[in-house]
Amino acid sequence: MRILGIDPGYGRIGYGLLDKTGNKFKTVNYGVIYTDKELDLPSRLHQIQNSIYELVDKYEPDESSVEELFFFRNVTTAIQVGEARGVILVSLVEKNIPIYEYTPFQIKQAVTGYGRAEKGQIQRTLKLLLNLKKTPTPDDAADALAAAFCHGNFRGVNFAK
Repeated sequence: MRILGIDPGYGRIGYGLLDKTGNKFKTVNYGVIYTDKELDLPSRLHQIQNSIYELVDKYEPDESSVEELFFFRNVTTAIQVGEARGVILVSLVEKNIPIYEYTPFQIKQAVTGYGRAEKGQIQRTLKLLLNLKKTPTPDDAADALAAAFCHGNFRGVNFAK
């Protein structure tokens, strides 16, 4: 099974692709989609849509794991990230990729065993769990890998929120 993990945003969208066979994970690729700061929000959302289409067409994931929005101090940022997340979800639906959603707490719990783990701890743990040569960076890409890992481990488990 190939899992596409996504850490939503509108300026930076993290993605991570993992193959899972039995209990073993293999990292396929990870990185960040950047949108052009000079463009208006609708144009940036269009860039996100096209980038998601390209990822799906290139890597052909079986399922996706998208981090749920948690908390933002800046309402404007929260709205823009929410709009970008909506574009990501619709893009995945249009490509017939099943979507599974996890909270940041659930993702951290799946990777480190502690739902309030810090970014550095998540990155170091992913390096060990996925047998990577270097710690995955930037944060957005590591968060997306963590979302994919979470789904691979807990696929089908009904989390109580």
